[in-house]
Amino acid sequence: MNSRILMLAAAGLLALAACSDETTEPATPTASLAGAPSPGIVGINVVLKAAPGAAELAALNKIGTVKTTFPAINGLTMAAKADQLGAVRALPFVKGAAIDAEVLIPPHSDLVPVSDFTGGFSTWNQDAINTTVSPLSSARGVAQTGDGVYVGILDTGLLYTWPQYFPTERIATQYARSFVGGGALDAGAVGSPAGDSWQHDVCAHGTYTTSIVLGYQFGSAAFQGAAPKATIIPVRLSTESSPNSRTDCRFFSSVAAAGLLYFAQLKDGPLAGHPLVVNNSWGSSVNDPLAEAAVNFALAHGVLLVFSAGNAGDAGMAYPGALPQVISAGASGWIQEWTSDTWWFTTNVPDPTSASDFYITDFSSRQLAGQDLDVAAPGSWVVGPFQLQRGQTSYFFAGGTSVAAPHVTGAVALMLQKDPGLTEAQAESTIEGSAVPLGAGCRSVIPEPGAEAAQVCWGTDATGAGLLDAAAAVAATP
Repeated sequence: MNSRILMLAAAGLLALAACSDETTEPATPTASLAGAPSPGIVGINVVLKAAPGAAELAALNKIGTVKTTFPAINGLTMAAKADQLGAVRALPFVKGAAIDAEVLIPPHSDLVPVSDFTGGFSTWNQDAINTTVSPLSSARGVAQTGDGVYVGILDTGLLYTWPQYFPTERIATQYARSFVGGGALDAGAVGSPAGDSWQHDVCAHGTYTTSIVLGYQFGSAAFQGAAPKATIIPVRLSTESSPNSRTDCRFFSSVAAAGLLYFAQLKDGPLAGHPLVVNNSWGSSVNDPLAEAAVNFALAHGVLLVFSAGNAGDAGMAYPGALPQVISAGASGWIQEWTSDTWWFTTNVPDPTSASDFYITDFSSRQLAGQDLDVAAPGSWVVGPFQLQRGQTSYFFAGGTSVAAPHVTGAVALMLQKDPGLTEAQAESTIEGSAVPLGAGCRSVIPEPGAEAAQVCWGTDATGAGLLDAAAAVAATP
């Protein structure tokens, strides 16, 4: 998935400084995560029609080697040669199988002395969805703050510097986990290493998406998120267990499935009776059967899911976001971008929300036949913590549907505070029904700092039900 990233301009920094069902255990490998795969070996994800017996496993092991099983969804991973995929699919007890697809994440100990950011400043993106109302103000457009709601961030984990951005009270470290392996790596095994590798991300992607939900500390100033009193559960997905490698900016569908099943386990266990929504700012061009089975299992156990639509433009949406049973988010932008150095927090987004003030980004994935795009949310030039160097705090403007998704997740958290029994289908229907309609069109937009204005155009395949209005969605929640 592509995205846009730009370091926060120095002028902006200076100006800011002047402003005061069946429970399942977590996925565990059936073999140790060790050794390099043999040449030509890939990971294959398999979903069976029923729980496998000895005969089924023996048949699969004649083709390759079964590595990790997911009993709750009759799923497993196996290592085999890529040209054996057809043989796996031809087995009569196999429901579906696919090569374990790699999911790409966009390149995208001081403590924060507050418990939440409800008193923080507004930014354009929060103003646009009506969680806040005006620049340089802490006023909110909705009474709910996400208090009592758990928000899972299934992503790259958090940077080790996360306490410099977020209040420690808002991060449920007791539930934080990592899942690693998958694909050809480690011959298809998936595991969950012990320790605190969840907070050793080097990509910053999970930290950035968390900031949209909670808000963040920026020097002496605090900025609001969509649900500043929500409790975050960071779960890191990685191709391998080293906390120091850049390869953890990508992972495999099998690892994502393990993460989704972990959230279902939490909902059945320590979080029973608590509302839980999970943000998924990731996707693949392949509709992987194991990942879809994990999605369906999590939904059936009361976990709400939001996915990014993908950044492939006319090439279509990413999965699982394109599935009709989940909530998906495309990326919108604001026509006042780059009109000043401090536009992102000093320029007012007019109320009530008008479709004429917004556009759909060119990278935001369009809905193809058989795909389902639900809503558009801010995903163009949104400021948040994003590090390119270990240990050095920094902030960037970023764009992508990875950015749009946590806005929707935050809105769902507000809705869950009002109605903790809200289902995925109810949340999706409410968000769509309360969205600001946005038809096909064009807008004149400055595409980057110092550039001339240019026309950005889109069709109805890019908008879903329209623009997210979090306040209206909460108001429409019974």
